[in-house]
Amino acid sequence: MPKNPLVRAVAFVALLLAIAAAVLVYMPWGRSLWQGRAGAALIGGPFHLTDQNGKARTEADFRGQYLLVFFGYTNCPDVCPTTLQVLTDAMAKLGPAAGKVTPIFITVDPERDTVAALKDYAANFDPRLVALTGSPAEIAAVAKEYRVYYAKSGEGPNYGMDHTGLVYLMGPDGAFVTHFTPQATADDIATDLRQRL
Repeated sequence: MPKNPLVRAVAFVALLLAIAAAVLVYMPWGRSLWQGRAGAALIGGPFHLTDQNGKARTEADFRGQYLLVFFGYTNCPDVCPTTLQVLTDAMAKLGPAAGKVTPIFITVDPERDTVAALKDYAANFDPRLVALTGSPAEIAAVAKEYRVYYAKSGEGPNYGMDHTGLVYLMGPDGAFVTHFTPQATADDIATDLRQRL
């Protein structure tokens, strides 16, 4: 061992760092520390909302199903109805396998999107679509879990809502799998899902 105290201190610190690195790479509990953070997307999580039939729903209700989760609002003039129609077409293309998939629409406009408004809106799309609303605080909480941006734009009763336009694919265990952009077609989504089902 070197006699110089500074050199000894540096060597000791280097040894500790090497041991810590070995633990993180080779020990199972060490790997779980970094893989849980860097290896998995932190998208999705618990929620407590109400569906278009007035029934209380949580994320646990959908375990065992793949979920196609989209955030939007019923007064949306373009991306929302277009995306929900794409999901409807993708479900049709899946045929019987669609029974393993649940499309979910979560409003970002709880002030206007009541249970009744969601029921009328959801009737335009796949019958398996689950439309969810809640209090402003409940919507803010689920949007935070999914890392979704939304904000009111404009004034008066005909205001719009800026919002994230992605569709999130969640696995049967509730974990994030992938996402689809607004440019994804029904064929793109159905093809991806067929490979996973």
